[in-house]
Amino acid sequence: QVQLVESGGGLVQAGGSLRLSCAASGRTASSYTMAWFRQAPGKEREFVSGISWSGGSAHSADSVKGRFTISRDNAKNTVYLQMNSLNAEDTAVYYCAARVGSALYTEIYQYSYWGQGTQVTVSS
Repeated sequence: QVQLVESGGGLVQAGGSLRLSCAASGRTASSYTMAWFRQAPGKEREFVSGISWSGGSAHSADSVKGRFTISRDNAKNTVYLQMNSLNAEDTAVYYCAARVGSALYTEIYQYSYWGQGTQVTVSS
């Protein structure tokens, strides 16, 4: 079992930046592949970025490539999502997720553990 707690969300103007954090606790968090998903009002939850347990492999959705960067610090059991050049379409609840193993997937069902989410609102 692993518990995930997100932080860092908030209200930001278009063009601004935010950094989300996801603190993991419980079973050796560093052995998990981690990812960020988001869900906008009235839309399905979607994959944003993911990173392998070693940090050697990462993947982001096309909609955020070049603007968002995922990273992890296994010593701190924390995953980060640096979000730059935010726009109104990025407004959503952002969720941290974890799955056992080293494979990186974009599908929601591949992830067994989820945080409670943090709201990101971008004003235009």
